Amino acid sequence: MKRSAYEVILDYMPHKLRSAMELVSVSMRSGLSEIRIRSGRPVSFFCEGTSFFIDSNGRCTERKNALTADYEDICRIVENLSRHSLHSCTRQLRQGVFVIEGGIRVGLAGTYTDSAEPVIREVNGLNFRIAREVKGCAEPVGSVLLNSRRGMLICGGVNSGKTTLLRDLCRIVGNCEKVTLIDERNEISALVCGTPANDVGAFTDVICGISRYSGIISAIRTLSPQFIFCDEIASDEDCEAILSGHGCGVRFAATIHAENYEELMARRVGSRLISEGVFSDVVFLGGKVGNIREVRSLA
Repeated sequence: MKRSAYEVILDYMPHKLRSAMELVSVSMRSGLSEIRIRSGRPVSFFCEGTSFFIDSNGRCTERKNALTADYEDICRIVENLSRHSLHSCTRQLRQGVFVIEGGIRVGLAGTYTDSAEPVIREVNGLNFRIAREVKGCAEPVGSVLLNSRRGMLICGGVNSGKTTLLRDLCRIVGNCEKVTLIDERNEISALVCGTPANDVGAFTDVICGISRYSGIISAIRTLSPQFIFCDEIASDEDCEAILSGHGCGVRFAATIHAENYEELMARRVGSRLISEGVFSDVVFLGGKVGNIREVRSLA
């Protein structure tokens, strides 16, 4: 049976934190989006715009009585994340993020080395960000993409649900057409032993663990996709790869950080891809997580 995200997170906790977190009620666990653990400060739970602390008995409490993590707790969690082999996790320490079972993204805060390729060496905070499948949330735009001759760009701010919508759109399209999902950090498909824990479609191939650029180029050369899906495009390199695929007749569905059309067009990558005709529709999210605020046709 598939475990809940909360149960997965408990596996990484040291005894002191786990003992208290195991006592948190099912109702308090429901809807959690983030669990933040900072050295010398209370463990914080975030749920749909609200936050709370717990005491050592897993009950909601005020800050002065809250369960507090120390630096040793942080170190133990990082050891668990690296499976007690930090030297083999240079990539994660350089990017400041681990992705664990279920697509849960663990962001790291701390001090980086002063080197050509900085690596985090002293972690003082962790953010366990819970990924969720919300099947059906992309239904309003699924047929739009399938019936278009070009691609779709999904826009929104932080925590607006861009990845959630992209995942469900991949499921819808991937049940009809050949799709390649470029899942750089394994937070969309949540591969476990090569099998997606999340439903990304019957005809979807997943490329994981390499950059968007390399993944897109590899997919174009070897997998003959009709669609390529990728998350958080931001660099000129991403742009060049997408333009290469577009020139080969591949349609793209991608996300980008932009809260409105003006902000999107102010971004070099976004404005270039739109001017080159890669996308025929732009989706803007806002309000409740995953809520489609506007679908703008560029045709």
